[in-house]
Amino acid sequence: MTTAVTRTALPLLAALLVAGRATAQQTDPRLERLDAATRPTVAALVDSARTAFLPTEPLVQRALEGATKRASGDLIVAAVRRLAVDLGHARDALGSTASAAELTAGAAALRAGASPTILAQLRETRREALTMPLAVLADLVASGVPVDSAAAAVLALAARVRDAELVEFRRAVERDIALGAPPAAATAAAATAADVRVNAGARQQRPGRP
Repeated sequence: MTTAVTRTALPLLAALLVAGRATAQQTDPRLERLDAATRPTVAALVDSARTAFLPTEPLVQRALEGATKRASGDLIVAAVRRLAVDLGHARDALGSTASAAELTAGAAALRAGASPTILAQLRETRREALTMPLAVLADLVASGVPVDSAAAAVLALAARVRDAELVEFRRAVERDIALGAPPAAATAAAATAADVRVNAGARQQRPGRP
């Protein structure tokens, strides 16, 4: 009986050791910058994200950012874990077909204060990539624009304007805020101006009467 168990256990143990070495080899070498106590936990979080088909590069970059700032291991692990959770929520809101860039931008928007409902509405509103609308939304909130005002403006524009116009809209808002305009008012004014430009462009593209 012992011999039979040994014959079964030894190959299994060998397989587990090989799997363990393979996992270790897959650990991103950049994580070597982390201290020995923090590295395994961050690597496990990265591996879990990879298994869940979530983008892992943002997690690695977040850990490296913490290392560069000489943050404690606990703070680095907490930051990476929060980002992994946000990426998962972003995918729930944006759908399984969302790109890594969209999920990363979506996580940033969630972190800024946008709700998953807003992300889902953006997905329904715009057929093109959502990376720029989500990034603009996060940037506006970071500039002091209330989440509701930022979301309403981005949702209104996202279905009608191109990425370049969204960038110009964001710049206009930031410029007006820098000049002293209240963030919500600056957003409303820039959204109206962008809408006027879109309507004017649409009229110019219409064929004239014979």
